[in-house]
Amino acid sequence: MHKVIKAGWRPLLVIILLFIIWELSSTFFEIPSWLLPAPSEIWQEGVAGWPNYHHHIWSTIQLTVIGFSIGCIVGLMVAIALHLMPRVREAFYPLMILSQNIPIIVLAPLLVIWFGFGMMPKIIVITLVCFFPIAVSAVDGFRQTSQELIHYMKMAGASKGQIFLKLELPHALPSLFSGLKISATYSVMGAVISEWLGANRGIGVYMTLASSSFRTDRVFVAIFMIMILCMLFFLVIISLEKLFIKWRPKGEGNSK
Repeated sequence: MHKVIKAGWRPLLVIILLFIIWELSSTFFEIPSWLLPAPSEIWQEGVAGWPNYHHHIWSTIQLTVIGFSIGCIVGLMVAIALHLMPRVREAFYPLMILSQNIPIIVLAPLLVIWFGFGMMPKIIVITLVCFFPIAVSAVDGFRQTSQELIHYMKMAGASKGQIFLKLELPHALPSLFSGLKISATYSVMGAVISEWLGANRGIGVYMTLASSSFRTDRVFVAIFMIMILCMLFFLVIISLEKLFIKWRPKGEGNSK
């Protein structure tokens, strides 16, 4: 805990200073609230309007968890398939990278046409956003396994499945969790984008309604809620990483 406080006070101080500058600038320059509300106004709206948007937050969390879970499963399965079948990797890995050049916001209307306005297109959007970082990071983790250790296990009579489960998969966990951290933050963004397609509840819906009525303070409330959710999901992945990768030395991967 002491290390966390010691490492986190500097960015926290910067954030506080930015809010102070923002507050003073809004007052000094008399910026209209509909253009850029002061942090105090955003805070007041966030507290007073909680009964109006808390159900939107819960809806986005549910959608994010479902889409992120499916994206993790799909990404890991794709990574395992590409790793265990080199010829398949050579054929499909470039296509997988090429698919990420298609903007999700452009693909979203097609998903609505194909699957309607239900949960399916929303989950597909989040899955597409999440699976790629997980698949790429896992494939790289598998490929970076020490060839000497693989050779040693082969000499000991280990099968291909045993090598994968006991050596390659554990070795890829740090890289896999790096992809999970990226996907955890992307999943909230994907959920909000999917809610723009057509939904009754969600932070994306709340943000759209606030924007159309020029309630800029509510738009900022939605933005801060999205940031908080991203941070919470990120912290959950960090906690799971510490739980599953206890064998990693404490100094590994940390800057001095």
